[in-house]
Amino acid sequence: METRPESPRPQGAPHWVAMYYQPAAQTWRTAAESPHRSPVLHALGEMTQTLRARGDEVTFALWGPKDGDWHRFDPPLKPGPAASRPDPVASEPAPLAERMTGRRHQVLMSGLGKAGLYDLSPEDDATVQALVERLDEAAVRRVAHWLATAGAR
Repeated sequence: METRPESPRPQGAPHWVAMYYQPAAQTWRTAAESPHRSPVLHALGEMTQTLRARGDEVTFALWGPKDGDWHRFDPPLKPGPAASRPDPVASEPAPLAERMTGRRHQVLMSGLGKAGLYDLSPEDDATVQALVERLDEAAVRRVAHWLATAGAR
């Protein structure tokens, strides 16, 4: 049986980070990160389905904030029955809208990361969220492309 090193603790201010283990390279890589848990869990679910469909072994670590510091959480890798999911609150968006919002948020955060902007203030996060809510996916991808291009220079 192969032994894996423990997932390294992410760097910077605590936020939500999903890491996955690559057996071929024997390394942990970042799969998704966001100041919000929902987009990271969504990315974990999508990546788990893709890897399992390929027949790959799935090993993830979920890191997030707890009491102002990093904490490792057990990632929910197997989809449970509908009853195990918390009851939706009336203010929650529909699943597709939530998925698309999470996806746009991830795209912008990725672009900001490629531009070298990792340590965002709460005001910066509010601005990202405002962009996510107002722009369609194509516009968000264009903004992320500009950020990535600017970071490559």
